[in-house]
Amino acid sequence: MSPANLPSVKPFRFGVQLSGALTRAGWRERAKQVEDLGYDVLTVADHVRDQFATTPAILAAADATSSIRVGSVVYANDFHHPVMLAKEAASLDVLTEGRFEFGIGAGWQTSDYTTTGVPFDPPGQRIDRMAEALAIVRGLWADGPYSFSGNHYTITDLEGTPKPTQRFPPVFIGGGGKRMLTLAAREADIIGLNIKMWAGTIDEKSGPTATAESTDVKLGWIREAAGDRFEQLTLQSRIHIAAVTDDPHGLAEVLGPVLGLSPAQALASPHALAGPVPAIIETLLERRERWGISYITISADAFEAMAPVVAALHGS
Repeated sequence: MSPANLPSVKPFRFGVQLSGALTRAGWRERAKQVEDLGYDVLTVADHVRDQFATTPAILAAADATSSIRVGSVVYANDFHHPVMLAKEAASLDVLTEGRFEFGIGAGWQTSDYTTTGVPFDPPGQRIDRMAEALAIVRGLWADGPYSFSGNHYTITDLEGTPKPTQRFPPVFIGGGGKRMLTLAAREADIIGLNIKMWAGTIDEKSGPTATAESTDVKLGWIREAAGDRFEQLTLQSRIHIAAVTDDPHGLAEVLGPVLGLSPAQALASPHALAGPVPAIIETLLERRERWGISYITISADAFEAMAPVVAALHGS
């Protein structure tokens, strides 16, 4: 894909998907560390596993910091009514003084459903439900009473309060399949290019959708669906394997099969970063040129090691 077919080049921004540290002091300390190391965004997932609840964790991280943006990556729609989700998101935006980014997804992790008894409906049904929920959230953020009648939700003359500090907080939608990425291209401000997690887990079945070639295809879907708004989109990649190492090939030989990838495929995947710092910097520059990916999210276990990369590329 040529540069002419990519969004306009955007400065790098770096995020951390924070987890763990299940004490108030530990959580605040980690949030401050993420900010001090120069990251732009701190995000929190939404699962029923051993983690803080998403909304209070985001607020606590924002309260411990001064300028870093905070967000949900992503609220699992099936576990929230959109009216309350709109209220929580708007409240977060007010209480963080406009630092909030709203990520929403259709729900994907099988264990969230099996342990709670929430029905794990087919992907199309979950995506349709999420699309309705996003319309409701935005409607309640806007001025005046809002009504909605869909296949999954009905809202009648409801005034959403509070209103966000940002007129409309940026919307993040990630996905690995055509239907989700098409929705993201039409509705999101930030699109997460992700592995397709159709099996409800990230494992060797995910490999074919984690390759560089698969990412080329995903960019085609996004461009086709986005139309004129393509230039304004920010493209994000979630890095599942990140390591500063002098032996990236050895690491890829061990970890590549976990995602069903050969070592070469693993190293070329936009969901992996491994090598010495200069090589990682060059890799990110090449990926931005090829795919337009400017927003990089690192796991909680790797953000300290990746700090020199952030320092070198931040804002460039």
